[in-house]
Amino acid sequence: MADAPIDIVRDFCDSWAKGDLDALSAFFTDDAVYHNIPVAPVKGRDAIRATIAGFTTGVESVVFETHKIAADGNVVFTERDDIFTFTNGTRVSLPVAGVFEVRDGKIAAWRDYFDMNMFTSQLPTA
Repeated sequence: MADAPIDIVRDFCDSWAKGDLDALSAFFTDDAVYHNIPVAPVKGRDAIRATIAGFTTGVESVVFETHKIAADGNVVFTERDDIFTFTNGTRVSLPVAGVFEVRDGKIAAWRDYFDMNMFTSQLPTA
């Protein structure tokens, strides 16, 4: 029996701590759409992998601390803090509301809602 959508999303969020891009990419359908709402969406597993690789450059670790998770059928909602620890020691904690759509045991859509200024304001100035 396939995992429930909520379990798939919980596993995906937990997998960030391992830092394995291939493992993270494997959670997505080939035609998945990832939309970090302040920026343009990307489509396809390879494009999602490249996007994740881009925003984790110079990052030692990313941990998703999920505070609340709920599902309505194949749609899963998360309330979490995404914690980025950069190689220079800077730590950024970003509150995020995420919405996932699961199809056939994979994530078909992922939308994250957050305040980009809240992220950038925690970065050190040059």
